[in-house]
Amino acid sequence: MSTIVDKASTIVNAVTDLSTAIATTLQEARQSRGLSGGALADRSGVSRAMISKIERGETQPTAVLLSRLAAALGMTLSELVARAEQDRKRLARKDDQPTWTDPETGYVRRAVSPVAGGPLELVEVELSAGAEVAQPAESYALAHHQIWVLAGHLVFREGDVEHHLGPGDCLQLGAPQPCAYVNRSDAPCRYLVVLGRR
Repeated sequence: MSTIVDKASTIVNAVTDLSTAIATTLQEARQSRGLSGGALADRSGVSRAMISKIERGETQPTAVLLSRLAAALGMTLSELVARAEQDRKRLARKDDQPTWTDPETGYVRRAVSPVAGGPLELVEVELSAGAEVAQPAESYALAHHQIWVLAGHLVFREGDVEHHLGPGDCLQLGAPQPCAYVNRSDAPCRYLVVLGRR
């Protein structure tokens, strides 16, 4: 029983540490680009007050907010999370790959690639039953995207078009536009997002 409690405590601490690291990384990225909170708010469409709360660690941002902020800073969400993790090893063991859970949808995102900001990034996602994660066009402007479904069924909404994807299906995204990952089934869906620098 104590082993289970210890593991749960370790997971909670790791999530808390990563959230704090993301807040710090976001602030450092903004400052290194000479942007004020107001300027980042103008670029991202996220309010200055929300940016301030995120940077102070007073709130855990959703995937949508982080995507907007990362894009406004000229990086992908994967790069932002990986920078927060600050691991430059060439081998990323599964147990060491950082995961992040969207507090709004329960979407779980695992940074599979070992090097942050490399030419190619792999991200494994588990989208719970009934969940939807929408992202603005800016999220897709910095990298080429492909989605490979590993398990379950995913509806990927790309602008006005819906792509229905099953296990083994792989979709290459077109020009950047607002998109959404949707799981209309009653079981979780797992997929791999492959990102290549434009």
